[in-house]
Amino acid sequence: MTETEVRAAMPAWARIGPERLAHVKRVAALVDQWARAMATPEPERQRWLRAVWLHDALRDADPAELARWARGAFGSVELWHGPAAAARAEAEGESDRGVLAAVRFHSVGSAAWDWAGRMLYCADFLEPGRAFDRAERAALAVRLPAEPARVFFEVVQRRVSYLIRSGWMLPESTVQLWNSLADAESSR
Repeated sequence: MTETEVRAAMPAWARIGPERLAHVKRVAALVDQWARAMATPEPERQRWLRAVWLHDALRDADPAELARWARGAFGSVELWHGPAAAARAEAEGESDRGVLAAVRFHSVGSAAWDWAGRMLYCADFLEPGRAFDRAERAALAVRLPAEPARVFFEVVQRRVSYLIRSGWMLPESTVQLWNSLADAESSR
């Protein structure tokens, strides 16, 4: 992606440093690769990519700016960038409820997501720049176009397991996401 294309995709109000921007580019490349492999219609592919470019747009914003946009957000300030970016994007004219939900809940998960949220959640976790479990995550990324629902379940399982092992509180949206998937899995 050229620098001009990146500037066009990233909102002008973004507060994002070079390392985080490199992460977002990798997430966008992965989502684009999956969408093309899945023969996703162009309007849907564009929705997925809008969610990607917005998800960390305020990741490097100062806490005061995050607090202004993320009123009532769950947990520590590290979790506020999604709700803040969704609120800011909506104020700037983004009206797609699925894109906004994808951005708002990308760190914690949501049972109400459409595929924009699911793809963002998976790509944010599976992008190749992350240093942990590289081989396992790469294998999941390869499988995703053929098994999107199964890989989504496995990504949620890994992320929830990590939160539990870490002793962190689970946001209600995370619990609802896990319960909805576990219920569907047990009904198979």
